[in-house]
Amino acid sequence: MAITAPRGTQDFLPEQTAEWQMLEAKIRRICALYGFGEIRTPLFENTELFLRGIGETTDVVTKEMYTFVDRGGRSMTLRPENTASVVRSFLEHKLYGEQKVHKFYYMGPMFRHDRPQAGRYRQFNQFGVEAIGSKDPAVDAEIISLAFQLFRELGLNDLVLHLNSVGCPSCRPIYRQKLLDFFADKKESLCDDCRERLEKNPLRVLDCKADGEKMMNMGVPLITEHLCESCQSHFQQVQQYLQAVGIPFVKDPRLVRGLDYYTNTAFEIMYAPLGAQSTVCGGGRYDGLIAEVGGPSTPGIGFAVGMERLLLTLKEQGLLTVPVGVPPIFIVALGEAARAKAFVLQQALRARQIAAEIDLMGRSMKGQMKAANKAGAGYTVIIGEEELARQEVQVRNMMTKEQIAVPMNELVTYMESNRRDD
Repeated sequence: MAITAPRGTQDFLPEQTAEWQMLEAKIRRICALYGFGEIRTPLFENTELFLRGIGETTDVVTKEMYTFVDRGGRSMTLRPENTASVVRSFLEHKLYGEQKVHKFYYMGPMFRHDRPQAGRYRQFNQFGVEAIGSKDPAVDAEIISLAFQLFRELGLNDLVLHLNSVGCPSCRPIYRQKLLDFFADKKESLCDDCRERLEKNPLRVLDCKADGEKMMNMGVPLITEHLCESCQSHFQQVQQYLQAVGIPFVKDPRLVRGLDYYTNTAFEIMYAPLGAQSTVCGGGRYDGLIAEVGGPSTPGIGFAVGMERLLLTLKEQGLLTVPVGVPPIFIVALGEAARAKAFVLQQALRARQIAAEIDLMGRSMKGQMKAANKAGAGYTVIIGEEELARQEVQVRNMMTKEQIAVPMNELVTYMESNRRDD
């Protein structure tokens, strides 16, 4: 029986990798514009980091993490998300000693044992940003603006921001009690998951995919009606900044996100043409997370984007365009002596940053010309016994079909000149 990739994982062949590189290059450029630098964290961490950082009642921790015991008897987990890892790195390197906003972005694989489906895998890639060190509402608006600029430059224009505030440690306990009181005589109307959430983290009941709409119709209390003065002011200022730069949003009181560390701003960006599964980005503020994992009280905010889902969206909308590289030069060699010379010329061209290939399959001249066409060669350089004797090569322009003789020792200079003219 053939060995295949594990369920929920996939290979990316060179043609697909070119699409990833296009997206990654766009992300790096936009992040640089906004002053964000790349951070790279380990693929696995101590399990305790995610228990404390994400929250023990979340679906990620209770149902989806890949956890194992290493040879030293320590519990380790493949990272299911990267915010907790970024925060751990921020603390470990004592970056909190610098009085500034630390701006990070990351791209890389995450791991969750979920049901595989289109654009959703057990090993998946996320792009995300984290801004740590400031509670200013302008930071919230800035990272949302970064996401919007990226999506718009990729061609996704029909975007709507869903925005909410989930309060803070001052006002959320009061709201939590309001929810408990509201559901005291309605527990039987909730699904099994929600009954369990109600005991551990009542806010997450609103996040229920099955009963969320039903709860709204039941008149469930809304967090936005129970914000303290500070949270209300912060929420209003975020909206004002977004309005000032023309980012459309709707206030969504059901939006609480799936992780326990969120405070104040929570948001998702929807792309309407995707229909029911329209979320392309989600994030929020996590002012209590750094203290939760053992550091000083430090505000932070971030978002994450599933890159497979984003690439799938671009493909479905006909927006995935990969830049075509400069066509290579293909050297057709006839005979062993010509092949040896072709190898030297190939390396000389590459040394001058000109892509070049020779035949490695022992093909006939006809077969080599077919290979040149298949490779999309811009020029074919032909070397046979006669060319060797005259110390020259035949250079054929594959577009115009024009062919001229060029001295071997002038080939690199000739190709450099012609590449500039193309």
